[in-house]
Amino acid sequence: MSATPESGENVHPVVPADSVAPEARGISRRGLLGLVGAGAAGLAAGGFAGAGAAVALGAAGTAASGGSGIHPFFGEHQAGITTPVQDHLHFAAFDLVDGAARDDLISLLQDWSYAASRMTQGLDVTASGAVGGSPEAPPDDTGEALGLPASSLTVTFGLGPDVFEKDGVDRFALGSQRPPALQPLPSFLGDDLDPLGTGGDLCVQACADDPQVAVHAIRNLSRIAFGRARIRWAQLGFGRTSRTDAAQATPRNLFGFKDGTANILASDGDGLRDHVWVGEEGPAWLAGGSYLVARRIRQTIESWDRLRLSEQERTIGRDKRVGATLSGGDEFTAPDFSATDDRGRARIDVRSHVRLAHPDSNGGVRLLRRGYNFVDGNDGRGSLEAGLFFLSYQRSPEQFVTVQRALSTDLLSEYLRHVGSGVWAVPPGARDGSFVGEALFA
Repeated sequence: MSATPESGENVHPVVPADSVAPEARGISRRGLLGLVGAGAAGLAAGGFAGAGAAVALGAAGTAASGGSGIHPFFGEHQAGITTPVQDHLHFAAFDLVDGAARDDLISLLQDWSYAASRMTQGLDVTASGAVGGSPEAPPDDTGEALGLPASSLTVTFGLGPDVFEKDGVDRFALGSQRPPALQPLPSFLGDDLDPLGTGGDLCVQACADDPQVAVHAIRNLSRIAFGRARIRWAQLGFGRTSRTDAAQATPRNLFGFKDGTANILASDGDGLRDHVWVGEEGPAWLAGGSYLVARRIRQTIESWDRLRLSEQERTIGRDKRVGATLSGGDEFTAPDFSATDDRGRARIDVRSHVRLAHPDSNGGVRLLRRGYNFVDGNDGRGSLEAGLFFLSYQRSPEQFVTVQRALSTDLLSEYLRHVGSGVWAVPPGARDGSFVGEALFA
């Protein structure tokens, strides 16, 4: 996996922990209580940035070795959006605990940013880490990533609608900063959403080429959040279902078809500007950020597997072997929706997934996708609990809404159930010495 960072990202200079004044490493009382297992000795040695403190990256800890890709945490945009899609995902949605205050949210984002800036370099979450603190205190890091390289880890943070207002209450005095576009998604035809697997005040997307590295990231961020936030729901993913780099081969989804052929790529500056990054429409704190939509889509694998190949291809609108649309050419040939066969029938069915999802059918709307397959065992009837964990980044959630509504007559919908959902505002990247979302609280 290439270690090339996103445009505008810079490698964060490593600052020895001992060179940071103790007061600059100060931690709020709630933040201190929130660090499960972080003993006083470990905190003094490593330190999370607390309320009002700048994020300083400590140099001690276990550094990555061996040629693994490293994506800097700091930069113009958060990593994990245009970064080349990694092989594994651990995604988690968090709710802030009842009684959490504005300062708790600020300190949590600071602490998370500090930990993420270290883990993405292959370091423990603090300088004392998993084994460097007092033997009489629980370690600061859970330790399952000891000896593992950074594995191209990226950690991406988002804020949900309820952070700005919940049940008519402005919980954190942020109501005036709420982006008008950040609203709960409307109901769609075919939704069967689990309330416990939908929404969330905050989200964290951890992607890596080693599943243990991604799990380690979420596990430690959850420990850090103790007393301030708790996981509402989470999802593991494998086998990326899209690409963001031209050098990446187009992957296949669990239906066996190539997926994400026409995805927006990191090299498409115009596409990113027009369809992914929030611009002057604001609010100002979100400029250069994006919106993330997540959908947990259960695929009825057994029904699909009994379909004739020709019916599978008609449903998708692509040749299963090479990935070309049924109008001909190769995988990257633009579809010709006017093409007909010798009987005058459209080669690409008017209800096929390719046709209904295409920008030509949606007023030019495009999305940047970073989805993953998932398999969570079998359900009570013995059917595979499997599907697509759909992730898309867009300049406005309305882009996703437009496409999803167009898919209401999709032939593929017979084999899909949408069981989880969420939308979050994703702030721009943090600068050195800052944290993700800082401008929101300015």
